[in-house]
Amino acid sequence: MQKKTKDALRRADMTVVSAIALAVVMGGACSAYAPSTDQKPGVAPVIVRAAALPTASQVVAADAAEQAATSEQDTTVPQRAPTDAEIEGLKILAKTECLADAMYYEARGEGQAGELAIAEVVYNRLHDRNYPRNICGVVFEGAHDRICQFSFTCNGEMLRPKEPVAWRRAERLALRIVTGNVVLGDSTGGALSFHAADVQPDWSDMERTTQIGNHIFYRPIRRSFTRGA
Repeated sequence: MQKKTKDALRRADMTVVSAIALAVVMGGACSAYAPSTDQKPGVAPVIVRAAALPTASQVVAADAAEQAATSEQDTTVPQRAPTDAEIEGLKILAKTECLADAMYYEARGEGQAGELAIAEVVYNRLHDRNYPRNICGVVFEGAHDRICQFSFTCNGEMLRPKEPVAWRRAERLALRIVTGNVVLGDSTGGALSFHAADVQPDWSDMERTTQIGNHIFYRPIRRSFTRGA
């Protein structure tokens, strides 16, 4: 990691960790995801707003601004090394943003059930040996080679401004999933892939599991083998 990036993370880590800690504490009072019909009759739901999390681009921009403002200051003072808790907080932030990206770009108009279904696919791939072993690796697999597993990572959609309300909703839900405050179920039937309902891909090695919102989900065909005589 370059020194500039390290310094940016060190300067941002306390703010990030504080925001995450606040969000985790807030989310800790919530149980695993359940339909809204579980609300008690006549009792208004309590809405807890998690702290807004800075994006990676905001961290880099803040670093650039600070670097310009302090370019003539003495830089010989050694920087404090981040603690284990701060490093873990940064890891949570990275996982949250990558998962939120997938949920937002693939299902922001599909409601919470649709976003949870996309998160299930990400986690199903995470636990499959044919895919990367981390959330960001799963979401952005193939992006550098233009062979994207998730089309939004290659088609330029990420260059457009996000819808603030939809993004904050996806980010809060992603944080609760990453920190274990929302436990994913199996609404997709173990799906590893999906496509929009108006698309007809030629997937001969996949079987359909279900449709949630505007997406149809698939898993690999489970083949059985018999030993020859």
